Amino acid sequence: MRILQRVILAIASFILVIGLSNIALGADNLELLASQLKYETGKITLQSGVATVNVPAELRYLNSQQTQIVLEKIWGNPSGDGTLGMLVPAKFNPLSKNSWGVVITYQEDGYVKDDEAESIDYSKLLKTMQEATKERNEQRVKQGYPAIEIVGWAKQPSYDKVHHQLHWAKDFKVSDSDEHTLNYNIRVLGRKGVLVLNAVAGLEQLSLIEKDSPKVLSSVAFNPGYRYEDFNPNSDKIANYGIAALVAGGVAVKTGLFKGILLALLAAKKFLIIAVVVVIAFIQKIFGNLFGRKRQNNSTGNDSQQQ
Repeated sequence: MRILQRVILAIASFILVIGLSNIALGADNLELLASQLKYETGKITLQSGVATVNVPAELRYLNSQQTQIVLEKIWGNPSGDGTLGMLVPAKFNPLSKNSWGVVITYQEDGYVKDDEAESIDYSKLLKTMQEATKERNEQRVKQGYPAIEIVGWAKQPSYDKVHHQLHWAKDFKVSDSDEHTLNYNIRVLGRKGVLVLNAVAGLEQLSLIEKDSPKVLSSVAFNPGYRYEDFNPNSDKIANYGIAALVAGGVAVKTGLFKGILLALLAAKKFLIIAVVVVIAFIQKIFGNLFGRKRQNNSTGNDSQQQ
């Protein structure tokens, strides 16, 4: 019996050591990737040429390729196309649980009319979004992703008709986690399409995002010829959706632009990083129980012999 126990313990030890080695290697790779990120400052013309980013002192810019490294390789999100870059805090650490970033994309679906903005019932819209999310959860689970619940508005939608900017924030909850995820959304309307800015963070960081959102908004602007006021009704295309569809996610659903990035960015990021800590803690607990009991048994045996 003792021989069998020793064999089992040896096999378990080997498996755990290999597992620890792989986890450590993964953590080292993540740290290496994070240390090699190339941040930019100053005036930057976005890849599409429709807009320019004037990076404020408190922020840094990651281009499209660097953004994909963060989103896919470090935060573990599905592969996605269309990102123009990301604005992050000056002291950004993608491995930190408290990190956040504003992902920038552009959707050229045409000129979005804003005449319905003041008449939208956002409470009814929220219920519609919650029902649609529940319906899509079955497909998400089949694809290997956790189910998602829209808990409610973290910030009710509001539209700035002067600057043609739309803001709102959703409180998300992933089925296999008690943690709430913030999906802070900004849309800037232009002549031929919409600049999409999505900040993702923990719900507790809402105040930080709201504090920095004016800096983000003031730093991103359409170039001349692409601005909302440059619209030519005689020749320009008009989008077949309005403000409500932007809030409800109609663009993302219709085009598949973000391929899962926007709904679970932070959730995936946190699961990836925390998983390393959880597994190590679990392994330590197993070894602690095994060798703790062994030490206790040995101690009991020694005490018996001494008596």
